[in-house]
Amino acid sequence: MKLNHLALNHLAKTVVLGLAVLLASSAFASNKGSLQVGESLEVNGQQLTPGDYQVRWDGTGPNVEVSFMQGKKEVAKASAKVVALDEPSRYDSAVVDHSGGKASISQVRFAGKRYALAIGPTEKAEMSASSTK
Repeated sequence: MKLNHLALNHLAKTVVLGLAVLLASSAFASNKGSLQVGESLEVNGQQLTPGDYQVRWDGTGPNVEVSFMQGKKEVAKASAKVVALDEPSRYDSAVVDHSGGKASISQVRFAGKRYALAIGPTEKAEMSASSTK
């Protein structure tokens, strides 16, 4: 009886790990989305004016580089982290932080996706910053 319980526990862990890998790989399968900006926003100190943008990201693992494009022109670039959402986003949208006196994008979400891009320093950037102190 105990052996069956251990085998079932191992199987459950394997399934969870497999789903996590599947989610991560699907997050990078289509590495672009769109975003409509209705007000002036800041991304990593760079200004986004109202308009339509294509959001592209590159990287492996959870830490990526995200670019905000208008046509073929890169308007802003920042480090980001791919984060899981509890449920898919209903719309392409941005989470805007107004706390610093400026409207800045802290997260970008994509319609139908269970992940978002959290804009800001990645672990790699944080580690290199702390190692120089």
